[in-house]
Amino acid sequence: MPQTPAADTRPPVEREIRLQRLVMAYILTGLIFMLLPGTFLGVWNLLAISSGHSATAVSPAWIQAHGHAQIFGWIGTFILGIGFYSLSKMGGLPPFAIGLGWLCGSLWTLGVSLRWFAGVTEWQWRALLPISAVLELGAFLLFFSTVSRHRAARTPPVSRPDAWMRVVVASTCGFLLTLVLNLVAALAVSLRGDGPAIPHILDQRLLILATWGFLIPTVWGFNARWLPIFLGLEKPRSRLLWTAVSAAWISVVAAMLGAVSLSMAASAFAAIAAALALRVFTRARQPAKTQGVHTSFPAFVRLCYVWLIVAAVLSIWAARAEFAVGIWGASRHALTVGFLAAMVFAIGQRILPAFCGARVLFSRGLMFASLLLLNIGCALRVSSEIPAYEGMAHWAWAVLPVSALIEMAAVTLFAANLAITFLRPPAHLLHRDSAAARIRS
Repeated sequence: MPQTPAADTRPPVEREIRLQRLVMAYILTGLIFMLLPGTFLGVWNLLAISSGHSATAVSPAWIQAHGHAQIFGWIGTFILGIGFYSLSKMGGLPPFAIGLGWLCGSLWTLGVSLRWFAGVTEWQWRALLPISAVLELGAFLLFFSTVSRHRAARTPPVSRPDAWMRVVVASTCGFLLTLVLNLVAALAVSLRGDGPAIPHILDQRLLILATWGFLIPTVWGFNARWLPIFLGLEKPRSRLLWTAVSAAWISVVAAMLGAVSLSMAASAFAAIAAALALRVFTRARQPAKTQGVHTSFPAFVRLCYVWLIVAAVLSIWAARAEFAVGIWGASRHALTVGFLAAMVFAIGQRILPAFCGARVLFSRGLMFASLLLLNIGCALRVSSEIPAYEGMAHWAWAVLPVSALIEMAAVTLFAANLAITFLRPPAHLLHRDSAAARIRS
């Protein structure tokens, strides 16, 4: 009989403090990737493209380095950190699970950093690309082994998991497949490429797998868990949610086989099905819980699903168009910024302060400003990228850098709001200090 891993015997307070430090380290690391290798490089790329009036004005390696830092360095780091924290809170993990979390974070950060460095500098890229991919995959396998230990330690067997948990598990498999394909692509480029950029077709397939096989289903899974609580919605329609996940995977498989039109049609169906399954646009059964966050929080969450549907519709248009560089770019931006980034801005500022020591978000006003600016910047980018890249309107080239600067301002406000929140004492200490101050006065 295999032995069940021993639970952590440290005092609960000490264990909680160590967990909070771990998740805060992941979140702060993700914010750094979001700001510098991600957003700053993305703005630099767009300024160069706008000044040259051509999508080829920037090296593909730089564009891919920006995207990798955003998807894996920012959102991927957030997901791993939240995963370690949630599993540890649920119990049943071995005593060294938190230590594994630090090791995983170190390997992951090093891997993503080397990937970005190789793409931007091209220094020793034939060696650094596969090394970075191996480090990222190794970090994920550490995380996955922790999940397996958690599942093995749960005795007696529990009932069938809820729909949201099954969706998250499916998206975790998508995460693994994405990292495996990333390693295959890195090895292929290091052996046969003439630069650190992944070939266009392979890069697009990797992007579709990362978004529709991993990131988007992950959002749907956690939305199914949290939106009924935060927005006061009815419980999700489980079968329809699984239909959406299945359609997303049909989109991935079709893209891998080169059936682009089928892939984009399946992703559009998946987006609409997910919105219906999660009841995002239905009347709430009770008031939304907006304590500690801006009251516009529910509206911005719903707006994310508008962007998801817009992205899917634009992708169908792009698949049917003869020349569609701008349409593809607009669709991708609506998906990654309008849906994914905006959802992280909204949900992240709602849950991350609570995860990191029951803190209270520093500023509701900064939360509103970051979400508003992000959506304005995304709208300007999506609406101008098509006429600019497709040669429909010369004036649109001047709008692109404006959209980039607005989005960078939004990202900076988001990062500052969370960073200041983490630097402040937890909520109970703030209340204690303010009560003591009132007594002294």
